[in-house]
Amino acid sequence: MEKEKSSNSSSKLPFMTRLAEAVSTLALTEKEHFSPILKRWHPLATGVAVATLHSCYGNELKQYVSGIDEVSADILRVLSSADKLEKDLTQMASENEAGGIKEMLPYEVESVTCGLVKSWITSRTDRLKEWVTRNLQQEAWDPKATRERFALSAVEVLRIVDEAFEAFFLLPISMHAAFLPDLAAGIDGCLQHYIFMAKSGCMSSTYVPTMPPLTRCSQRSKLPSVFKWKDKTYKKPQGGAANANGNDCFGTPQLCCRINTLLYIQTQLDGLAKREMSHSHDIALKLSAAACEEGIQQLCEAMANKVIFHDLGHLFWDGLYVGEVPSSRIEPFLQELDHHLEVMSSTLHENVRTRAITQVMKVSFDCFLLVLLAGGPARAFTLQDYETIEEDFKFLTDMFWSDGDGLPAELIEKFSTMINEILPLFKTETEALIENFRNVTLESCSCSSKSKLPLPPTTGQWGPTEPNTVLRVLCYRNDEIAAKFLKKTYQLPKKL
Repeated sequence: MEKEKSSNSSSKLPFMTRLAEAVSTLALTEKEHFSPILKRWHPLATGVAVATLHSCYGNELKQYVSGIDEVSADILRVLSSADKLEKDLTQMASENEAGGIKEMLPYEVESVTCGLVKSWITSRTDRLKEWVTRNLQQEAWDPKATRERFALSAVEVLRIVDEAFEAFFLLPISMHAAFLPDLAAGIDGCLQHYIFMAKSGCMSSTYVPTMPPLTRCSQRSKLPSVFKWKDKTYKKPQGGAANANGNDCFGTPQLCCRINTLLYIQTQLDGLAKREMSHSHDIALKLSAAACEEGIQQLCEAMANKVIFHDLGHLFWDGLYVGEVPSSRIEPFLQELDHHLEVMSSTLHENVRTRAITQVMKVSFDCFLLVLLAGGPARAFTLQDYETIEEDFKFLTDMFWSDGDGLPAELIEKFSTMINEILPLFKTETEALIENFRNVTLESCSCSSKSKLPLPPTTGQWGPTEPNTVLRVLCYRNDEIAAKFLKKTYQLPKKL
């Protein structure tokens, strides 16, 4: 063996592989030339010789393996050659004298190989996750970074993933199929980590204000805003700051970039699985694909809520119909909204554009209803205001129709149905509205007494026959009949 260490130094094969080949050759020579003669003095000559050679190589292999901290192609070749040597030696011993086999302690090559491959997978995925964390903490989400308006980090992370799969299939092992699920699960986890960080700090609940307590209107209050409490509930998302160009990384263009990025990853995952099918293995990254889908929806909701309630909240949620209805209409909000919609239209990928803008439409409709039904005492409506409100809502829906260049008409109709059903309540005479409220309230609670009406809970599930909805129309009805009914029945306050 010492001679073998010093010879064939120019060979490209690892030393332990060459040593295994030399031991195998030596064993065959022993079997063919020496064992037939030695059997005269020892009945198990071949077995003893084979066991001795097996043990000598095993000692060298044990020492070699103990110094390994990362798998490589050479290491796997050594283990493969050791496995072949052990099988050859075992076969020789079993063909001649079975007794020699008892003295041969197995190399456990398969167990060692499994451990090394698993370690290789863990090391690769750990490094990838560290890369994701480090790079996404610095990601500016600049839509101008790529022609397709997604983040460069997405291209890089998928390149690293692709390289990991390629390197895995290049490992000289015969058990790729057995370890592929482990690698796929690790990669899947890293991509989920990327997706989580891409949407981190953008959750839509951050922007939605808390609904104020139920009050009566305070007869055309001139307060500039009754929602000073809103400033206390809104907090700037954590984890984001202005980037090097001074742009808010949670601005509309940056949120569009985040959405595009998740869409890009989602589409590339399908391509990755198809490419790896050339290895006759099915790679399923189902969790990260599902996380992309969920993340896109969450980011669309977040962007819509941020635009409507935060960026334009001073014009819409805080400003629309505060004081006199004719002097605080929807046009200023629509002018600013048009700018945001233009940014979305020019930045978002066509496969998510309609989805995102539909979400903005939905939230704007929701906010319009909140203004009418939960707008606080600074908002008060007369029967004459109905036409103005109806016209403003038409202006809002027209914004999304955009003369046929915007959202499909059926989509706008679907989301505007509820408001169109509730708006007629604002032109209903107060006496009829009170009677309507009595009927739907008694029907919903199965009460027989008309003298004491229970206060219907606020569920947020608005509807023309939903008791709390009808009650709120009465609360903001600016006339004496409604005021006397509410004071007598519920003693509702006029101030927050």
